Amino acid sequence: MNSTDAPDGEDAASPAGHSGVARERRSRVPARRDDAMVQKANESIAIRPKKGRLTLLSRRIYNALLYHAQLQGVEERQYSIPLATLIGDAHFNSRNVALLKEHIREMQTTLIEWNSVGAGEQRWTSSQLLGAVEIAERGPGYPVIISWSYPDRVRERLLKPSRYTRILLEVGAQMRSYAAAVLFELGMQYLTSPSRLTMREDLHWWASVLTGRSDVEKVDYRYFKRDVLRPALAEVEALQQDFVLELIEHKEGRRVAELQFRVLRRSPPPVEVAQARNTFDLELVERLRQLGLKEEDADLLYTRTDEALLRATVEHVEQRLRNSALPPLTSTAAYLRDALKKGYAGVVPPPPAAMAEPAPSAVQASVQGIRDEWERAQARDCEARYAALPAEEQERLRQAFQEEAVPGLMAPIARAWERDGPSSRIAGPLFLRWLVRRWLLAEPTEKDLLEFAIARGMLQLG
Repeated sequence: MNSTDAPDGEDAASPAGHSGVARERRSRVPARRDDAMVQKANESIAIRPKKGRLTLLSRRIYNALLYHAQLQGVEERQYSIPLATLIGDAHFNSRNVALLKEHIREMQTTLIEWNSVGAGEQRWTSSQLLGAVEIAERGPGYPVIISWSYPDRVRERLLKPSRYTRILLEVGAQMRSYAAAVLFELGMQYLTSPSRLTMREDLHWWASVLTGRSDVEKVDYRYFKRDVLRPALAEVEALQQDFVLELIEHKEGRRVAELQFRVLRRSPPPVEVAQARNTFDLELVERLRQLGLKEEDADLLYTRTDEALLRATVEHVEQRLRNSALPPLTSTAAYLRDALKKGYAGVVPPPPAAMAEPAPSAVQASVQGIRDEWERAQARDCEARYAALPAEEQERLRQAFQEEAVPGLMAPIARAWERDGPSSRIAGPLFLRWLVRRWLLAEPTEKDLLEFAIARGMLQLG
């Protein structure tokens, strides 16, 4: 390797006493591909903090640092990359270095218990996730360099694990909750296990592992299942195509005492099935952004709101914006929140208490169900129409979508479009929705929806 390959300012960030060869190895940072994988030690997946807390971003940062450390080699004691590389690989959508430092401190101060089972031995270790970290700035014209190390007791087990799971960084980075990130990695770990059953642990253990918190005390399973488990399971299923997680509840009498997950391998679903299940949560979040919500506010609103209610309300607000007979809205985002609170879409908001969730009324379900089915039917028609077009016309439409819609999409969706085009599970439905808006002359009237429902046998009269 030629030393001229090193970026300007790299040597300044290298620790004193390291050889020139070591500096050159660290300075050459390969571009991360979308199929880049980190080999994550199995015992570092379902980690339970004993002191402190972990967040989704700290887990993303940890995986990105581990990926680059493994590229540079276990023989190194300290690792360095440009800070911009870490920001990109961790999908840290901010240049707020102070916030980044805060998440790094989480990993340095959070105490983790490591349990390893090897040939004829069991090993328990208490350690931090990261050792010393340094961010070096040399001024304008030079890249900012981040250097880090790992605690000696766990360094080799992390960088050259004997039992590990390959985690695709791109998919892991798309998870929007800490619990989903953990369950995704667990699913990948046990996908190749003969039993395909995860560990069986008590509620307190799972609550700590899936929230990244060490201060979990009493766990109310009704709330935990509603607020953590169900959203995380739905998110994992929506954002990857390898497996489905099945929740297994082990009871003592009538009380759920322990949990376990079964990993079911799946084939990529047909387009019609994927659309009918309406699992493209990133599409709904993107529509929230287009209505004026900041990305973090859209994420938070999605995780805290019943999905059917949120989707119906978004439809209502979009129709309100298209109605030129009404005065323009002063704040679309504020109107959306008010519509959610007051049920403008005709769907009653669910009660906040963790009681048994009542089913929506038959009338409410049918109105939204008819509109959803109508949209899916239009999307299928547009998909068939698009497939029948000549190749050059298809390319023209893809280019138009690229220019008109892609610049405003969330980064994961834009990358999925660049990679897979209309066949993408995430970006494909947005492309079809764009085609529907482009090819249809007007929104369906109530009469249109009624006739559609009758033709499909969707109405139960009498």
